[in-house]
This record gives sequence, structure tokens and C-alpha cells, in this order.
Amino acid sequence: MQVDATRRVRAAGQRALVLGGGGSAGNAWLIGVIAGLFDAGLDVTEADLIIGTSAGSTAAAQITSASPTQLLADILSAAPQQRTGPVGSDGGRVPPGPVADHMRRTSEIIAAAEDASDMRRRLGAAALEMDAASDGSGQTRWRATVAARLPSQCWPERAVLIVAVDAQTGEPVVFDRHSGVDLVDAVAASCANGFGVPPYGIGDSRYIDGGYRRSSENADLAAGYGRVLVLSPLGGRSRAPLDWGMHLAAQADELRARGSRVETVLPDSDSRDAFGSNLMDLSTRPPAARAGYDQGRALVGQLTEFWR
Repeated sequence: MQVDATRRVRAAGQRALVLGGGGSAGNAWLIGVIAGLFDAGLDVTEADLIIGTSAGSTAAAQITSASPTQLLADILSAAPQQRTGPVGSDGGRVPPGPVADHMRRTSEIIAAAEDASDMRRRLGAAALEMDAASDGSGQTRWRATVAARLPSQCWPERAVLIVAVDAQTGEPVVFDRHSGVDLVDAVAASCANGFGVPPYGIGDSRYIDGGYRRSSENADLAAGYGRVLVLSPLGGRSRAPLDWGMHLAAQADELRARGSRVETVLPDSDSRDAFGSNLMDLSTRPPAARAGYDQGRALVGQLTEFWR
């Protein structure tokens, strides 16, 4: 999906909210920050465009169909989770070892790639190869897991972009309500990292995590918008070589060069402490949400001046 010149001109006076990926903890932090701002008088969910990637795609779907205050309350009132590994593609718990193995495998693939396009092709091929021996039941369970997280399974009327990558071609894909894809499928595709969660099938296509498009934020998709607020659970980091220009700072510079005002919010020290060492650990959600909430309230003065 390309942003044409007409849309760029129309969007110049509008606001974009970018929600980056970052696992279960990152999703909770995003909700916390947005709820903290909301309760302090700043509603960023009224953005003219919302861009969501991976865990940020879940947050985008959530904040467009429920109030930030209620979403935060749901996180804080959820049954306590034992601090263990992340949820795997079959809905069971995955020990910390496979998480480290996933990072090792993907880091090796990134290091061997010639450029970003080659990286995406290699990651997609590796994910498809790992999934070839499965019985396919993980897809059904993963869709049900994602659906249970969304207050509504209908696309909102406002502009929401959900980012994924085609595992078979390595090409980036951006879903919206005009794509002919159900919201739950778009989010499930954007969150499918291809290793712990298998490539997600929609029709004849298979998709992996949208963070492989350019970054966990994909803020460059907000090109042409007057004000761009980026919430990045991963702190703007990228595992790709700096000279590929994949990292958030490069995207922010590009947006500013095209006339956008850009503010980025990264986790503060309390939020990073709340995340722990495993962003997929469900037990980190309440502390991450609380830390995000406090951070959002602390930033409301600065961001109100920028947003309004």
C-alpha cells in the first residue's frame, strides 16, 4: 500500500499515532501510556491515523473499540500469571530456552542478509520451513487467541494501518479496512513472528511479523502527517545494520525532513524494569501497564502542547 501525493497533502494538518511492537509487556505498556495520557486529559486515540505493528497492532485494534481506562483496568484485574516462558503457537507455555533460540536464529539470518529485502525473504523462508512439519492446528488456536484480545472484531471507521510481511515473497503488506481482510486476521498476521508463532495464513498467502518490514514501529508510513507521535516499547532499537536505515531515529529524521513534527516516547527506567528480561512473559503485563500509566501522566504536559 502506497501513500499517494493527494493523501499526503490532505494529511499535512492531521495527526498520526504510531504503536510499535514489543510482546505482551510492550502491549501492556502501550495501553498504560495511552490510559495515563487519557486520564490526565489528553486523548491520543482520536488520531487521524493509527499505525500498529505486532503487539502495537493489537493495541491499535483495542484502543479504537474500547476506552483506554477500561483496557488498563482489564490488564490490572486479569488473573495473576506465573513468571514463566511465553505462549507458544499451540497455546502452551514455552520455556525461556526457545526464546533465546529464536533470537539466535533470527540474528543469524539478519547477519547473513545483503539488505532489508533479502532479510525479509530469508526470515520468511526460514519460518515457512520450520512450520512445514506442523499439523496446521496452531493457526486456528492463534486466531482464537488474538480474537479474545480484541474488544471488537470489526474494523473501525477511522484510518488504521496494520503491518505484516508476506512470508512467501518477503514483501511488506499493509492492511486496512479496505483490504478485504478481517481485523482479527490482520492483527494475527502482524503478530506472527514466524518462529514461536507460525506464519499466519490468509487465503493462499502466509504472513510473518510486521516488525520485519522496517522496524517494530514502521513510523515512515505516517509520511505527510503534520504531527506524528510514536510509542516504541522496544526503545527504537533495531537488530538490522545501521547503514540499512531501518531504525526509528532514521524514520523520524525522514518524517521531519518532509515537514512532520515528530515526538517519540520510549520506556523509562521504571518501565524497562517492569518488562524484565522476557517481553513475552504474561506476568509482566500488570507492572508494565502501571509503569506506562505513570509515564503517560508524567508526559501529558509536554505531549499536550505537541498534540494540540
